[in-house]
Amino acid sequence: MDHRPLIAVCGLPFEAAIAHGPGVVTVCATGGAVAARLAALLDDAPGCCGIISFGCAGGLDPALRPGDCVLAEAVVTETGSMHAHRGWVDALQARLPRARRGVLAGATAPVADAAAKARLWRDDGMCAVDMESHHAALAAQAHGVPFAACRVVLDPAHRALPCCATAGLREDGTTALLPLLRALASLPGEVPALAMLAADLWSARRALRGVRDDAGPLFGVQDISGGS
Repeated sequence: MDHRPLIAVCGLPFEAAIAHGPGVVTVCATGGAVAARLAALLDDAPGCCGIISFGCAGGLDPALRPGDCVLAEAVVTETGSMHAHRGWVDALQARLPRARRGVLAGATAPVADAAAKARLWRDDGMCAVDMESHHAALAAQAHGVPFAACRVVLDPAHRALPCCATAGLREDGTTALLPLLRALASLPGEVPALAMLAADLWSARRALRGVRDDAGPLFGVQDISGGS
């Protein structure tokens, strides 16, 4: 039995809290900070049995709704694509039969505009987007361990993210209150959109807990029988 830990990469603290468990080490960061924290962890640790990107994502496929689960077959960025471990994706699919398989877009900044989301879906066929999965995939590739991504849709494709939603977001996924309040004060018209986002977040968070329970203690990595 492989006793090395599984690393779960998350962008927000509540995602990391859901992912955490026996045998699972979490990395919570956004953007480029993900790569730095993963590198520090992997350099200091005796290794890991796999790296999974876990948390929320923005919907690109119009058919996806808040709370729908996506299992990545690959993650695509402007510089290339990285495939998930097929055996691990199959193991996750067996545990999460309602999950949608597809390609994730790896972004360096939030894709907030509905038109930008539509282009990614129309031109490239990517079904969801996040800012952590491509960093997790690159780290797994560099260290020769399996990679998977399991994401739950937060904001659907047709809905733009309000500008104030990312105000004050720190690299560790926490939010500084003062910048958020300033953004709300300068953009009061975004309050209804922010309230709608909060409702979507509630749906996504509840779904994420269910996904975590169904995925099992180690997200099915122990079921990998081979392949790549």
